[in-house]
Amino acid sequence: MEKRWGKKWALICLFLFNWARNVSSLSVTVSDMECVYEYVLYEGDTISGNFVVVDHDIFWSSDHPGIDFTVTSPGGNTVHSLKGTSGDKIEFKAPRSGMYKFCFHNPYSTPETIAFYIHVGHIPTDHDLAKDEHLNPINVKIAELREALESVTAEQKYLKARDTRHRHKVNETKIQ
Repeated sequence: MEKRWGKKWALICLFLFNWARNVSSLSVTVSDMECVYEYVLYEGDTISGNFVVVDHDIFWSSDHPGIDFTVTSPGGNTVHSLKGTSGDKIEFKAPRSGMYKFCFHNPYSTPETIAFYIHVGHIPTDHDLAKDEHLNPINVKIAELREALESVTAEQKYLKARDTRHRHKVNETKIQ
């Protein structure tokens, strides 16, 4: 019975993970440690975002240690780290492509809800952009299509004029 539930939970988690990848923000309840993952396609992409402990003002006393936040690169190195905070903004360049891990640690026993937003921005370089030599075959095909369309248009005009001439001759024959 437990194996069936394990498979069901795995499918539910997979569905939620795929759904969460498509949203720009989410809410995480942190009892101890919770991590969110984001795939970065290109080295040097800008990773930016923010997080806020939603119920900070309601439940936190002045002695609350705050939430710890750590971003780990695909190589396992800590890229960004904050200790004892109720929220902050982040922005840094990805040192490499791959799966980044964003972890929240709550040292307090009270579960905390955190609103979290992450964005990976990619600005193409000259290397990423199409060059003229890449576009030349496309331009040639466009010119060929333009000429073919012109040929079809000319044929239509010819057939229309011929049809008009035939109609004119038929009307002349009926009149005589």
